[in-house]
Amino acid sequence: MSDFLQFRALSKGYPGVQALADVSFGVARGAVHGLMGENGAGKSTLIRLLSGDQRADAGDILIDGSVQTYASVRDAFEAGVIVIHQELQLVPELTVAENLWLGRFPARAGVLDRKRLLSEVGARLRDVGIDVNPSAKVASLSIGERQMVEIAKAVMLDARVIALDEPTSSLSSKESEILFSLIARLKARGTVILYVSHRLDEVFRLCDSLTVLRDGKLAAHHPDLSRITRDQVISEMVGREITNIWGYRARLHGEVRLKVENLSGDRLPRPIDFEVRAGEILGFFGLIGAGRSEMTRLLFGADSRRTGRVVIDGRAVAPDSPPASIRAGLVLCPEDRKHDGIIQSRSVEENIAISARRLFSPFGLVQPRKEAELADRFIGQLRIRTPSRQQDIVHLSGGNQQKVILGRWLAEAGVRVLVIDEPTRGIDVGAKSEIYALLYDLAAAGMAIVVISSELPEVMGITDRIQVMCGGQITRQFERAAYDEREILSAAFPDTRQSLP
Repeated sequence: MSDFLQFRALSKGYPGVQALADVSFGVARGAVHGLMGENGAGKSTLIRLLSGDQRADAGDILIDGSVQTYASVRDAFEAGVIVIHQELQLVPELTVAENLWLGRFPARAGVLDRKRLLSEVGARLRDVGIDVNPSAKVASLSIGERQMVEIAKAVMLDARVIALDEPTSSLSSKESEILFSLIARLKARGTVILYVSHRLDEVFRLCDSLTVLRDGKLAAHHPDLSRITRDQVISEMVGREITNIWGYRARLHGEVRLKVENLSGDRLPRPIDFEVRAGEILGFFGLIGAGRSEMTRLLFGADSRRTGRVVIDGRAVAPDSPPASIRAGLVLCPEDRKHDGIIQSRSVEENIAISARRLFSPFGLVQPRKEAELADRFIGQLRIRTPSRQQDIVHLSGGNQQKVILGRWLAEAGVRVLVIDEPTRGIDVGAKSEIYALLYDLAAAGMAIVVISSELPEVMGITDRIQVMCGGQITRQFERAAYDEREILSAAFPDTRQSLP
């Protein structure tokens, strides 16, 4: 079977970085092809070239035997190529229907045919099994719902090639199954699916073939995924053996460092209580919509509380005030790194130093030398892969962006509580191990850590204790010695807590 999509000797460089070097492989018509590699391996660059967002320095992309010469994303779109990026491309202030029809609105006599727009979108969404109101503004949707709208947009178009970049990173189990069904239908009609993911179980379930990139080069190409093992893929990705990704380390726990009492808000109406000891890593697990992220925003003071108080080392933190939380020693690495965690228009140096400036900038005067020293320290300590501290953070991989956010908080004086929401979302195996090791080091030094994750293996692998949330409340608590995957999942489902098959 000849390859319908071909990458031929692709190379692409940026200042200080060779992102791709002579990469060649092909994908057959109607195949689901996995693309894996650590953050910074070159996956995102290859996707940008495929989408027409950037042009290669050398090499070609061929579709059905024809060399593609894209001058823009629109050229790729018209050639039948659709890329669904991990960082979503929807317009928040437009409705779902308007986003799905963007650039090709139905009109009658030059006037927008809104009735047709809504009816066709509603029918298409129902057809693909997505329960979203076409009239709702995208800004009102959860991250998971927005992801499904992006996927629906691709399905609605007659694409020849669809690239999915970490498509399930924000989806619930139910939404993921809908996606997998859609992929099967697209495959049956001959669409090429390029599936970029760090989730090995998904890759082995869905993909027919696989390419692994490492340091911008082709590390391996497997035409038949059934002939290789998961351990082999991990070794190809990182260039070394990783036998235990979690690397859990037991620690002594001290006195209660964080105490949360009767906490509630508009988006979390049922009060919750919990506490975390110095040196402890407490996990929160739940499905999308369980209230985990809402709880973190109340905890950090980003959302207004209805009731409750947050106490650190016996002292109450002022409500509804992130600056007060930071001064009290409670910091947050948010779920949505792009919109809530990083300052996209700023450099790595500025993103690390911005919160700590008040500690060494009297009267608000920036001290460039001290900021540079601070950035260099944490770039080295956290092994942040960047050409320089002046690199715009938006060009870093997700794993390195997460490290920058951690570096920002480590630069703070007196951090006692670290809350980290989806710590390794969209992050490769090697970077995950590094972040877990950092969390263990921080806990061993006496920090109380709260980890919120929708990945059950992760939350079981790295925590000392788990609180399970469902319907905006804590349903059960599990000590590490009693971790049981079936019981934890059962507590996370609203209607099947005692009867999960």
